[in-house]
Amino acid sequence: MGRDRVRLSTTEKQAAVAAAKDQKPEFDNDKLLNLLRSAKNELQGMRLIHMHLSLLKDRDPTGQMMVRSIIQELASKASYLQSFNISNGDVIVLYKGLKLTGVTDVCQTVEQVFLSKTTLTGPNPYKEYSLYSIMELALNFINVIRFIEELQATETGHHVTETKPPITLEELGKLERSMQMFDLSPFLFNQGIANIGGGEADMEYYELYISIKLLQERLCPDYDITANKWLFNYFTANLDQSVLRALNHGLSFMRGRRIGININLSTVISTGFVKFDERLPIDFRGQVVLEVSKGDLIENLPLFNEVVEFAQDRRYQIAVDGLNPFWVTNFDLEYLNADYAKIFWSNDMLEMEPSFEKYFRERISEQDRCKFILARCDSVSSLVYAHKMGINLVQGRAVDNILRKGVSVREAIAHAKVD
Repeated sequence: MGRDRVRLSTTEKQAAVAAAKDQKPEFDNDKLLNLLRSAKNELQGMRLIHMHLSLLKDRDPTGQMMVRSIIQELASKASYLQSFNISNGDVIVLYKGLKLTGVTDVCQTVEQVFLSKTTLTGPNPYKEYSLYSIMELALNFINVIRFIEELQATETGHHVTETKPPITLEELGKLERSMQMFDLSPFLFNQGIANIGGGEADMEYYELYISIKLLQERLCPDYDITANKWLFNYFTANLDQSVLRALNHGLSFMRGRRIGININLSTVISTGFVKFDERLPIDFRGQVVLEVSKGDLIENLPLFNEVVEFAQDRRYQIAVDGLNPFWVTNFDLEYLNADYAKIFWSNDMLEMEPSFEKYFRERISEQDRCKFILARCDSVSSLVYAHKMGINLVQGRAVDNILRKGVSVREAIAHAKVD
């Protein structure tokens, strides 16, 4: 399995190395803190790029200089752009006036530069296996302040969490061979998506998913499947095929329910999916939602459009998975022909700036056809928040706990609001 390598030009590399040698490292923690505190009331339109260089297994001492060198190509197009070297090795960039697609392209270039040489030691603070995060500053203002302040308080040392080694290509091959002979049914779970709006069915659909954590513990306990982004993507594409084969043997356990399947875009156009489609029971036709990750969509937009056309022809619905308020306010989901948009709940959403929260609510109400799901709801407060924001579909442990008690999720929310 080949991997494309992205390299800096010799001139850029030499400039970064020379600068690193000539300069004693100076960090911008205080500078960024002061700027954020002074600009607290002027955050509208300001966005943030967080490059998580501290998560790289093999750190490059010239890393921050390399990132700033690449990011500078955006500066001429921005109405405002400023980079900050953070003391843990990360780089934070504040900017205004740039198209999201252009910023994403540059960030992917930076990610390829580093991940072609080493791997990540784990997920970033936003629970994504990515070297970069792009955020609306108004939404994440308090988190960024806390992040810098915590660094300031722990400057005496940098703690690195011990992790399992990333899975190798050889071990991945062994894992794939094991999966072909292994019954995946013990790792196949379903989680309901409840409707808290009025006048419709209590349950919208049930998401079928494989527990990667349990699968890793059973078949590959000595390695981290998720640590290498490219090998993990390759693994999930093969896992998709295994799940489709398992579902081909029967969907009777989900009879009478609409279902959702986590799936890679490349899988939808594969022969394995064609076979699944041909064997789909007639009573499931029009009752299956294909859940596609936000990252897959961004990296493969032309393929996404092709999949949407196929889905409409074969009566599948599309859900875009893994969104947060920033992506909701920057994606035109109806233009993308998405039927569902799944937002991951975070307690940080309770601390949104009022102006951004208003904009977020308006963007939700503007989408006439696309239905929003607030996922990973772990508390009643998250369900109440969904109701407040006009999000009628909810999913997560809090929903599961309520349903196990034989209580309607709508009734639980109504009771919580009264209390």
